[in-house]
Amino acid sequence: MRIAINVDGDNYEADVEPRVLLVHFLSDVARTTSTHIGCDTSNCGSCTVLVDGEAVKACNVLAVQADGRRVTTVDGLVQEPARSLAERVLKQLPSECGYCGPGIVMTALGLLHDRSDLDTASLRAGLEGNICRCTGYVGIVDAIVETAGEAQPDAWGTGGS
Repeated sequence: MRIAINVDGDNYEADVEPRVLLVHFLSDVARTTSTHIGCDTSNCGSCTVLVDGEAVKACNVLAVQADGRRVTTVDGLVQEPARSLAERVLKQLPSECGYCGPGIVMTALGLLHDRSDLDTASLRAGLEGNICRCTGYVGIVDAIVETAGEAQPDAWGTGGS
């Protein structure tokens, strides 16, 4: 089946089997490197991307479901405040592996897009689908809250190009 997906502002077309997952399309066709395959069961959140502004786990979405849609990965975050959010969250992980970082950033963007006035408890609840084996999440949550507090309430679009 021939599909076309806009990934981080670039259009990609490919013939894919109907069972191909979006995470594999992103890796194999669009050659993204920030969307990680952590578990293939939608439990870890490492593969989270935005599809038309909604946070989804790319290992749980078929590529054909994204046909004609816009997918944003952490690499495609070029607008503020999304770029600052990514930089601050990823900065919290330098001595750790960082594998979970892109998924956490994209989940946080999805949460902030839906509700820019998130308190710490709501943010922690929203991030429950993202597993980080290295940190206690404190610095990550602080970075998200700090960035959200500095941004205009209506600033949380997709952050893409």
